[in-house]
Amino acid sequence: MSRLLLNSTICASDFAATTSRQQLKCKSTSSFVVRRRWKSLLHSHTQAKQRMFSPAAAFESSGCRSLLSPFLTSLNKHCALSTSASMSSSKCLALDNINPNFITMEYAVRGPLVIRAGEIEKELQEGNKKAFDQVIRANIGDCHAMGQKPVTFLRQLLILTFDPTLLDSPNYAEDVKERARAILDSCQGCSVGSYTDSAGLEVVRKQVAQYIQKRDGGIASDPDNIYLTAGATPGIKSVLSLMRAEINSKPPGVMVPIPQYPLYSATIAEYGMEKIGYYLDEETNWSLNRAELERAYNEAKQHYEPRALVVINPGNPTGQVLKRENIVDIIKFAYDNKLVLLADEVYQDNVYDKNSKFFSFKKVMTEMGAPYKDMELCSFMSTSKGYLGECGIRGGYMEIINMCPKVKAMLTKSLTASLCSTTAGQVAVSALVHPPEPNEPSYDQYITEKNNILESLKERAELVYNMLNSFEGFKVNVVQGAMYVFPQITIPPKAIAAAKAKNMTPDTFYAFELLESSGICIIPGSGFGQKPNTYHFRTTILPQTDKLKIMMNKFRDFHIEFMKKYK
Repeated sequence: MSRLLLNSTICASDFAATTSRQQLKCKSTSSFVVRRRWKSLLHSHTQAKQRMFSPAAAFESSGCRSLLSPFLTSLNKHCALSTSASMSSSKCLALDNINPNFITMEYAVRGPLVIRAGEIEKELQEGNKKAFDQVIRANIGDCHAMGQKPVTFLRQLLILTFDPTLLDSPNYAEDVKERARAILDSCQGCSVGSYTDSAGLEVVRKQVAQYIQKRDGGIASDPDNIYLTAGATPGIKSVLSLMRAEINSKPPGVMVPIPQYPLYSATIAEYGMEKIGYYLDEETNWSLNRAELERAYNEAKQHYEPRALVVINPGNPTGQVLKRENIVDIIKFAYDNKLVLLADEVYQDNVYDKNSKFFSFKKVMTEMGAPYKDMELCSFMSTSKGYLGECGIRGGYMEIINMCPKVKAMLTKSLTASLCSTTAGQVAVSALVHPPEPNEPSYDQYITEKNNILESLKERAELVYNMLNSFEGFKVNVVQGAMYVFPQITIPPKAIAAAKAKNMTPDTFYAFELLESSGICIIPGSGFGQKPNTYHFRTTILPQTDKLKIMMNKFRDFHIEFMKKYK
């Protein structure tokens, strides 16, 4: 189901990204394989070569047409499309002899629009005149890049663990020093420069377990089930990699929500697995119903072997928070169909709607009792989101429960190949799960900073929701949580025709027009998946309030002109 690229929004992004950095210097014929089945990787190279063709032909063959002709022009400029060049190439690696999954894999939030945004920024730096003086990157959930200030407690903990000589300084509170000493005592040589256990520092894993137990109202958490990871991504990828096995001669499939975060489609493609998309219900604020899960499962079962069910809660890109009864239905469906639950809960602190509440899948599953409490569940958390927003430090964890001990041992063994996650990330996880308590000296500053960040995010979510809802042809659901808005837009037929003439999807055309006219970078909905004949885009709520107001006013002005032009 996912063998073809999601859409034309991201069809050319591999090539666009490469050519923009001038790294694609191949002299050989630029041909590649469009992967049909996961098992093709295990079969003969001869069969694979029968599916080789040029980049331009590849876009057409897969139903994906190029985004912009300049991308293809640039690609062809850097890649001499001739058989003789292919024969004389001195390169060991070419597109026709690398893992074809790397060619199929796409990641929309860093695709062609973002590449063009970078080019525009350089043009502005070089003095080129435009209708705007800055690019506003609303394409990715990078809090600090958008102006969020770091939480003092976390940065102080990092400083003290990385420079222990400051432990005697009067400039740091004793509660921070105590936590720093505990981490250093857990490190080999009392230094964060040493390797840790592959699962992470034991002291931090114990803190994570205590945090989860407190979050879930006393439900026990075992530190031996905790793995510290470099953000949530490596954890998610390690678990998906574990499932890369044919069952009954069928390739493995993973059920993911549509719209989905492109990490999942990209990883599934990279691993040669099958994406089984199930649609969230936009009419009921992106909720999930069992009938849709059944439809997706039954259609896929004919060709693939579903192994896991991914749920993102709060949602990315949709910003919804699942109700408890919704979670119960999902758990029952996963149990009935013997699916491993993958709960992406990295936005659990980001709940803004007064009528919404975060429930962890572990809590609900346990409270449901037997047989559900014994299901296999992998949940993921990150320091990149929430109120910390420390994307670059790369901290996260996963909790693996009810997994067969022998399989869990294999997962642990696979993680040892990466030695361990960064110690900076592990320290950040410690700050997330073991913050100052009310009776400690750092607490007042910590809780003030945390509440201010979350309150500001709530205000910005409401600002974007109200503003976009005032635009002609827009339909926007309430932003209950996370960091994004995913509005539906009605694009006039004249604009759809203009998009077709440029070999773009209509939402991609709209996003490029917005970027070139106003400097605002968003991601078209086709990069996340959407129901046929609907158009969306994702924008973050992360720009600080003053910049966000500027952004939304520019957005409004652009949209008015766009509708006048194409009505």
